[in-house]
Amino acid sequence: MLVFFCQGVTCQMSPMSQRKAVALGYTNTKVYHEGIPEWETKNYLVTRPEFVKVAYVDKDIPAVILDVRSAEESSGGHIKGAVNMPAAAVKSQLKTFPDPKLKAPIIVYDGRGGADAKAAAQLLVTAGQSNVQVMEQGLLGWQSAGYTIESGAPALTKVAYVPKPRPGSIPAAEFTKLAQNTPSDVLILDVRNQDEANNGMIKGALLIPDEELQARIAELPKDKRIIAHCATGIRAEMAYHKLKDAGLKAGFLNADIEIAKNGTFKLTPKL
Repeated sequence: MLVFFCQGVTCQMSPMSQRKAVALGYTNTKVYHEGIPEWETKNYLVTRPEFVKVAYVDKDIPAVILDVRSAEESSGGHIKGAVNMPAAAVKSQLKTFPDPKLKAPIIVYDGRGGADAKAAAQLLVTAGQSNVQVMEQGLLGWQSAGYTIESGAPALTKVAYVPKPRPGSIPAAEFTKLAQNTPSDVLILDVRNQDEANNGMIKGALLIPDEELQARIAELPKDKRIIAHCATGIRAEMAYHKLKDAGLKAGFLNADIEIAKNGTFKLTPKL
């Protein structure tokens, strides 16, 4: 059976994608309409070394990067900023992790993205963590991508997480004010896909799905401040960097947002 998510970057599938799959001959498909926000409260996600590097390591974004190999293996080479905690020790150390309310990104890896990383990630999810990601192919995938590793014992000896605003993010209160009464020099940019937008959009917002943004960036006004949003903040942040690289004045909403058919919305900020 094929299961398609309709939100998030881990699998940006949708009802439209399901229809395409059916057209290709698949007969047992299902769209997980609740999407990533609900899924990640009960399951870990899978991420790529490329995303970990660009989204967290390169930008020095706060995250817990957890190396669940043995101390000896970790000393032989590990990702910058990782803390070593062998998989077998995770269960006894659950209380050392950030308060689940913080929704701290926790990136788990082992040697090859196998059983140890998945077992540790599931323990963390069961303990209430809701932003747990297993890095596919583990350290091997990281090295295969040509990324550098550090040798010697990891600098971090225990889990540490100090949240701070992500570059480009705006406070939820500011977004609410702008969205409810958008000034003439501001554009609210909705970067969700069409299927999501069909369920409701903020009045006056412009819809350009993130995967189309690079090709359509010339459609955006250069004289306005552009505030991007999606359903969870992930695609909005990716859009923000594209906008910034294009020389546009931009920001993004780092929050979960639910939009009703009439355009009203509910925000759940991320700390």
